[in-house]
Amino acid sequence: MIDIKLIRENPELVKENIKKKFQNHKLELVDKVIELDKKSREATLEGDTLRAKRNQISDKIGMLMREGKKEEAEKIKLEVKEINEKLVEIEKLEDEYKQEITNIMMKIPNIMHESVPIGKDDSENVEVRKYGEPLVPNYEIPYHAEIMESFSGIDLDSAREVAGNGFYYLTGNIARLHSALLSYARDFMINKGFTYAIPPFMIRSDVVTGVMSFEEMDAMMYKIEGEDLYLIGTSEHSMIGKFKGKILDSEKMPYTMTSYSPCFRKEKGSHGIEERGVYRIHQFEKQEMIVVCEPEESYEWYDKMWSYTVELFRSLDIPVRTLECCSGDLADLKSKSVDVEAWSPRQKKYFEVGSCSNLTDAQARRLGIRIKNKKENKTYFAHTLNNTVIAPPRMLIAFLENNYNEDGSVNIPKVLRPYMGGIDKLRK
Repeated sequence: MIDIKLIRENPELVKENIKKKFQNHKLELVDKVIELDKKSREATLEGDTLRAKRNQISDKIGMLMREGKKEEAEKIKLEVKEINEKLVEIEKLEDEYKQEITNIMMKIPNIMHESVPIGKDDSENVEVRKYGEPLVPNYEIPYHAEIMESFSGIDLDSAREVAGNGFYYLTGNIARLHSALLSYARDFMINKGFTYAIPPFMIRSDVVTGVMSFEEMDAMMYKIEGEDLYLIGTSEHSMIGKFKGKILDSEKMPYTMTSYSPCFRKEKGSHGIEERGVYRIHQFEKQEMIVVCEPEESYEWYDKMWSYTVELFRSLDIPVRTLECCSGDLADLKSKSVDVEAWSPRQKKYFEVGSCSNLTDAQARRLGIRIKNKKENKTYFAHTLNNTVIAPPRMLIAFLENNYNEDGSVNIPKVLRPYMGGIDKLRK
């Protein structure tokens, strides 16, 4: 959510930002907010005037009562009653305007960083840089589910019977590899100075609407029937929610945390949920990183965060590239975002394995996350960022393909061996 002062003072900037995101249907929202904001301020002014008048009359009533002029005081009390009745109407109108403005403001996208490339959808995202040589071996690499099955490591059929499409059983060394990657990612981020956390796996609706747009909520979130609770789609949701309504000491900034959680997603409208594999699924596990920081430091942290993901993947012998998200592919709360994509030697192309985003103060405004600078005696909204460290089992696809040998074995990179009991290869 952006600052309403920006809409008041520079509505054309807000409209131009909407146009760059190819959301022209939202242009009318800017004019509507301006109109409602004007009415809201007029109502507030009228209410303040009536309250001041009521105070003056109350003082006069007190003076008349002290002077023994009770009859005259009683007459004036009728005027106070009329003011109170009028105030009830005005205060109700103030609340209605405030709620309507908030509802509309939550649909207006965050202001994008000036460097964001303009494009309609993800097909126009821009490659930034490649890391590692994207090799294609001279032998065939099987589909990832077939590699897992060759180690008796996956059972999709039983999962389908138990839970339906989009679920899986991982077993044996594949399950161990899955856990090893998460443990390695956890320690990797701890060594970068991040605090490890395991958050709640369910959050209330006021946190959901604080961390994401209504469109994302509808497409992603599973609601718990009969309760004000949603299953998280990523631990970023509950980790940012941890700071809801808090005023943070500027001397303790930034907050840098890495969190583990299972994640649950409806994947509404997505293709591939029926495919025999674990690329697009309803349930997965993830190591995430979040930063809550000073506004002037957020883009410095943004560059650090995505570079950590690149560094981690390269330590596992996986070539990756960074892809700048264009305006049309940028979620409404994001100011700037970069995807990290891993190389698939089987498909001979890259695919997404993580995403790093700077949301500037959009989430902080929704959730009321502020910073108090005692030295300068000022309070302001924090900036929030999030980034995927790794998200297996999708990450398993990249790992298995890039470490697959012609004889069907899979290399275990040196950094991962302590988490795999010291073995250097998975063998059939």
